[in-house]
Amino acid sequence: MVSTGGISFPGCVPPPPLRHKSFSPPSAFGFARFSNGISFKSMVVVCDGAEKKGSRAVIVNGKVDGLGKSECEIDLDATLGNGHAGNSGKNAGVLSTVGNSTNIKWHECSIGNVERQSLLNQKGCVIWITGLSGSGKSSVACALTKSLYKMGKLAYILDGDNVRHGLNRDLGFKAEDRAENIRRVGEVAKLFADAGVICIASLISPYRRDRDACRAILPDGYFIEVFMDVPLEICEARDTKGLYKLARAGKIKGFTGIDDPYEVPLNCEIVLKHNGGSPCDMADKVMSYLEQKGFLKA
Repeated sequence: MVSTGGISFPGCVPPPPLRHKSFSPPSAFGFARFSNGISFKSMVVVCDGAEKKGSRAVIVNGKVDGLGKSECEIDLDATLGNGHAGNSGKNAGVLSTVGNSTNIKWHECSIGNVERQSLLNQKGCVIWITGLSGSGKSSVACALTKSLYKMGKLAYILDGDNVRHGLNRDLGFKAEDRAENIRRVGEVAKLFADAGVICIASLISPYRRDRDACRAILPDGYFIEVFMDVPLEICEARDTKGLYKLARAGKIKGFTGIDDPYEVPLNCEIVLKHNGGSPCDMADKVMSYLEQKGFLKA
């Protein structure tokens, strides 16, 4: 038996002597820490008895890698690569088809949502702020982020215009493009929430079905819909971007509230009315909700 760094390999021939050196990797993935200070970089363990299950393995760059089942069956609990548990769990080796993607497999990690939330001392969620252009979505999102920052909580804003500078720059404003725009933002917001971050999505998102689809991909209670209940005439009077003027002149087609509908949420968690005070006052209402629901602690 060979024991290296606390891992035993039964039936193995001891490897040649290793050169010990002080090893203190940076806080990055891909390395495991061991008390004897031995790095797994470029280390190979060669074992005898290839016919015996679990008797042959190779460790390269921190990973335990089998040499192929035709040569040797591997029966280890986990690999040591990038903090992931390899081929463990009941769904190991199961390939799936999702949309147009075929032969894919979900890869689990030993560090999960609970650990990340504990690290940040908060619970990740998606705060989806919806409303007409000029209703104050971005102002409330920024005020909310500042309040969370002052409390030492990590938040990130996915602003409707901002994501169209990069992630969604290939999309226009037709109904199908708007649906895809919201779908992509919803999936990104889900990843932020899973990372333990309080994600604030600030988009017009005019269609109810698209917002509901984003809600459906998150656990119950983790999608918080905030409706900016500001009448069209007030938003148009503000016209902070000059878009309503262009839409009225026919220079912008399919503009929400003018020649394209906005579907009011039916069962949103929070409603912020135009006479509800400043953006900071409105953000305080959202903060109260987060505190009440336990999102501001792990």
